[in-house]
Amino acid sequence: MKAIGGILVFVGIIVGLYVGVWWAFIGGIIQIINAVKATPVEAMPVAIGIAKIVFSGTLGFIAGAVLCIPGMFLAQYK
Repeated sequence: MKAIGGILVFVGIIVGLYVGVWWAFIGGIIQIINAVKATPVEAMPVAIGIAKIVFSGTLGFIAGAVLCIPGMFLAQYK
């Protein structure tokens, strides 16, 4: 059980970093750039991109916690 718990914690950290850094932060920046470059500039994609950037830390934490918390309990299970 400790090995499965360790694997879950490791995967949770990787997933949290991916969601927080790549999908939300960098993806939000790319979304804002693409929305501003579009011929008719629309407010909704810009607003969603800004929201993704602002909440990137929270999204990454939640995505990582979904796997890390059960992994920590499995690692402590005897």
